[in-house]
Amino acid sequence: MAGKNKDASLNKRAFTSGFFFILAQLFARGLTFAVTPIYSRLLTQAQYGIVRTYESWLLIAYTVMSLCLWRSVDVAKNDFEEDYNGYVSSVHTLSYIAIAFFFGICMIFKTQVQDFCQMDDLMFYSCFLYVFTYTSMLYVQRRDKQVLKYKFSTMATLLTIVPGTFLSIWLIYRGRVQGLVDQLVDRRVIGYYVPQIIGGAIVAIVIWTQGKKFINLKYWKYGLAFSLPLIPEALSIQIMNQSDKIMIQKMISNEAAGIFALATTISFIIWILEDSVWNAWIPWLYAKISQGEEKEVAKPWTSVMHMFGILSWVIVMLAPEAIAILGPAKYRPAVWLIAPMVSGTLFRFYSYSYSALQNYYKRTQYVAAGTIGTMVLNVILNYVCILNFGYMAAAYTTAFSYIILLLVQGILEHKITGMVIVPLRKTLLIAVVYGAINLLSMNLYKVAWYFRYAVLILVVAAAAIALRKQMAAVLKMFKKRK
Repeated sequence: MAGKNKDASLNKRAFTSGFFFILAQLFARGLTFAVTPIYSRLLTQAQYGIVRTYESWLLIAYTVMSLCLWRSVDVAKNDFEEDYNGYVSSVHTLSYIAIAFFFGICMIFKTQVQDFCQMDDLMFYSCFLYVFTYTSMLYVQRRDKQVLKYKFSTMATLLTIVPGTFLSIWLIYRGRVQGLVDQLVDRRVIGYYVPQIIGGAIVAIVIWTQGKKFINLKYWKYGLAFSLPLIPEALSIQIMNQSDKIMIQKMISNEAAGIFALATTISFIIWILEDSVWNAWIPWLYAKISQGEEKEVAKPWTSVMHMFGILSWVIVMLAPEAIAILGPAKYRPAVWLIAPMVSGTLFRFYSYSYSALQNYYKRTQYVAAGTIGTMVLNVILNYVCILNFGYMAAAYTTAFSYIILLLVQGILEHKITGMVIVPLRKTLLIAVVYGAINLLSMNLYKVAWYFRYAVLILVVAAAAIALRKQMAAVLKMFKKRK
């Protein structure tokens, strides 16, 4: 009875914290999506491309400079439960030391770095301040997720993203009214990132105050042993996600990068949901693994894969209307990028179930090896295909690279751990089927809109009926009580 009560309590807390975590992520990131129509109309197409490419550089920068030590927070909960806050505080300090070191290197080669990344002084210094403070946000989000709490990290997320979003819009608008069109990019950087930098700095102080440890060599050694092998993997993922915009900017134009970036905003919808669900799912998954109950994961995870496969198709079907809302007529070509982009994010999501087990058993070097190989393939394909077929080819090469990543991670999981959460053959079949459906559905853009909507309504209704029991079981799994 005590064991059942413990499981019920775990599931209840996981559901509550996971629900609020998902809600905060959906709101914060969804706000970014919601204001895209404003940015795309206030900024020129070239400026929009510059802003989105700058975001790509930030994502790559924090991945490398923080040494990915925040990822060790997920597994440290089990090993340092008696001093978990102390662990987080200590490795957080180490991340700051690493970022300061990289900042010093970049200062030495400041001119070269700015030229290569196409940043002015404001963008350059804002980049490093953001990397410092966003790293703190990552620490507190992962810490609170592991202890199944949500209030502080949720409020920290909302109170940085929301003010930054609206302040940046106001500054850009005032710049246009005052005729300062050439300053709009800098105004966006100031408005959007300064509130996040201030909020992240406060979070950093809270982490140190609660943990009360700045230096602990034992914790540093543990964090480095887990996280250093993950840097190539995490960097590879970011390069796969961001290199297309950067390469398009350099090989084609800022305008083409802007169109491509607007399309990624659509795929960002499913990306937000996938990452939010996974972040809420993984504490429960690791608890099941630690209890030797891996066999209980396959059935609900398969239902989740189908749910997101159908969701990806819905997004593809609504792409023409979504693009029309997000940007003016000059962004219309972006509609042909949605299906491959959404399919790529879907394949990436499916691969999580395989890399998760390797991360749990701290076999992170193998996760990195598979991801690095896939990243190299993606960059080569991007270069060759953009050069020969234009910027739209990058969406297809990235989708292809993600399904290769799925295959590699599935094979590695079985060979390294001797365990399988979900059979690879089943996952590949589901991925290929939904990917093919998404691409073939682009033909419906050529018919009357009401025919496309009729197909959409019929399929969604049929899927809801077919999957209602499975999805109810997934929700019950988290809400289960004694």
